[in-house]
Amino acid sequence: MPVATVAALCMAAGTYAVRLPVDRFTLQWTHSIEKIEWDEDYRVAGHWLVITGARIRGSGAGMDPPPQARLDHGIWHYTLDDPWRKEVVLARSEFVPDYRLCMKGRCRPLSDWIPISAGPTTLTACTGTATSGR
Repeated sequence: MPVATVAALCMAAGTYAVRLPVDRFTLQWTHSIEKIEWDEDYRVAGHWLVITGARIRGSGAGMDPPPQARLDHGIWHYTLDDPWRKEVVLARSEFVPDYRLCMKGRCRPLSDWIPISAGPTTLTACTGTATSGR
C-alpha cells in the first residue's frame, strides 16, 4: 500500500533542521532601517514555495511596493509576476527583531525553532510522511 505524502515546510540553518507539517504559512518581518512591517503568504506546492500574496505597510530605503500594488487602509497589497521559489534564504541578526512564522492563525519567531546564532536560515518545500518541530 503506498504511503501518502504530507506537504511540509522545511527550515535549515547550521546544524539545525526542522520540518513543519503545513501547506500554507505567512512569513512576517520588520525592515531593519525603515521599521516597516512586511508579510508574505506562501503555499507549499510539490517541491516549490509559492508566494500567494504580500503586504507592506509603507515604503522607502529600496522597499517600494511594485507598480501593480493596491493601497488599502495604509497597507500595500500585491502579488508577484513570478511567485515560484525553490528556496527562501533569510539573513538573521540579533540586532533586529527575528522573522515571524504564522501557521494556522498563530505567529511565532523563527527562534522558537532555530536560534538566530545558527546563521542564515533556508526555507524550502519538502514532502514525505515524517513530521517534527515544536
